Order: sequence, then structure tokens, then C-alpha cells
Amino acid sequence: MGTTNIIGLEEGWEIIQNEITKLINTLEGVPESPDYGSIYSTVYTLCQHKHIEGYGEGLYARYEGVYNDYLQSKVLPAIQEKNDDVSMLQEFVKRWANHKVMVSKLSRYFNYMDRYYILRMKLPCLKDVGFGCFRKIVYEKMKVKVGDAVVVLINQEREGTEIDRGLVKNLLEVFVEIGNENGKDKLDCYVDDFETAFLSDMADYYTRKGFKEIKVAECFQREKDRVSHYLHSSTEEKLFKQVQGQVLPENAQQVLQKEMQSVKLGDDKST
Repeated sequence: MGTTNIIGLEEGWEIIQNEITKLINTLEGVPESPDYGSIYSTVYTLCQHKHIEGYGEGLYARYEGVYNDYLQSKVLPAIQEKNDDVSMLQEFVKRWANHKVMVSKLSRYFNYMDRYYILRMKLPCLKDVGFGCFRKIVYEKMKVKVGDAVVVLINQEREGTEIDRGLVKNLLEVFVEIGNENGKDKLDCYVDDFETAFLSDMADYYTRKGFKEIKVAECFQREKDRVSHYLHSSTEEKLFKQVQGQVLPENAQQVLQKEMQSVKLGDDKST
């Protein structure tokens, strides 16, 4: 039987880091051609040295460190240095999209670790590590500012200003995706870090406007329209309760219920 050449952890990591740097350069707009096969084969070789203490732990720590270093040195500063909210939001969306590419690539070519080290040690899988780093370093730092900026855009739309709905939709998808853990869809981040503030601000907005300045059906339909364009579908029911319970006076609630029942009946007939 053949034997696997023993290489040092530092020597192996130097090979891997060189190719990861090429991937990072590509994400930063300087196209290079990483040799992903080199990453996989080096990880595989290192993982064969099960008898050498510290190899698995060291490789796992360096894998996480790649994300931490890149996010802290490049990604977060690139978002924070934007001078206006729209540019900041665009950069946030771009950086999340890039990060998903990075995690997809690296978790694929490090995946021998999942079978050898991570499963045995019962550690978070490679994808969870990558996305967890973004959440910890970028999302937690920016979530309030990003959420507030989105609410401002929505209020501008309420006042008749045309906004980039595609951008808002992409941003809110980040809130949804960042809450996913171990493949399970969770809306905790979307609800806690955006939806709650959005619903509260909506009630404040229509309260300031006053019922006399808005029509009953329009009050709900405008917000319902936002659900179809960029809000998560689960927001619609909460939105209705908020409008019914906090925005409209009691006599107008009955009108709204009749309006909505009429719309529902019309939808049923068309199906």
C-alpha cells in the first residue's frame, strides 16, 4: 500500500492560503484563478495525519480565521465607509452575496474535514462556521443601521418617492437568510431586527397622518402591496392586525373588514 507524504500544518496552510487569497482578490474585483483542486488535495493530505495531534484543530481554526480576517479587514469597513444610506445598503447586499459565494466555495473544498474532524468532534459544520462569522462580525454590527435605513426608504415610498424595491427586497432576504441555522428556516432575525420596528413605524406614520387624510381600503392595500413586492409573506397577517387594532378608529375597522371580505370573495370567484 502507498503511503501519504507527511506535510507540516504550516506548510500545508501556506499552500491553501495562497489559493484563498486568489478567491478573495476575485471577490474584491481583481479576477484571479484559484486552484481549488490544490485546496482540496492539501486538506485531504493534512486530514490523513490523524495521528498527529493538533492538525484537525489547527486546520479548523485557520478555516474560521480566514472569514474573520477578511470580514474585519475588508468587508465591514467597505460597508461602513459609504456616505449615504442607499450606497451603504447596496454594499451590504453585495457583500452578503459575495460571502455566500465564498462560503460555498471553501466549504466544498474543505469538506473532507466534515467527515474526518468535525463529525467526530461534534463541531459546527463548515457552512455554519462561515455564515456565523458574517453574522457575528458584520450583521450584528450593521443590523440596526441597515434596518433603520430600510424603514426610512419605505416611509419615502409612502410619501410618493419612487424607491428601489429590488434593493429593499434583497436586503430583507438577508435578514431572512441570516437567521437560517442548520438548514432550518427561521425568521427570528427578520422579525426581531426589522419587522417589529417596521410595524411600529407604520402605526406611527398613519397615526401622524390622521384617519381623515387616508381612505380605509387604501391604508391596508398600500401596505399589503409592500408584502407582495419586498416584505416576507408572514408579515401580511401581522400588518392587518396592526392596521386594524392601532391605526384605524373603531368604526373604520368594520369598514375595513367588509372591504377585505369583498376582496377575498372576488379572489375566490376568479380561481
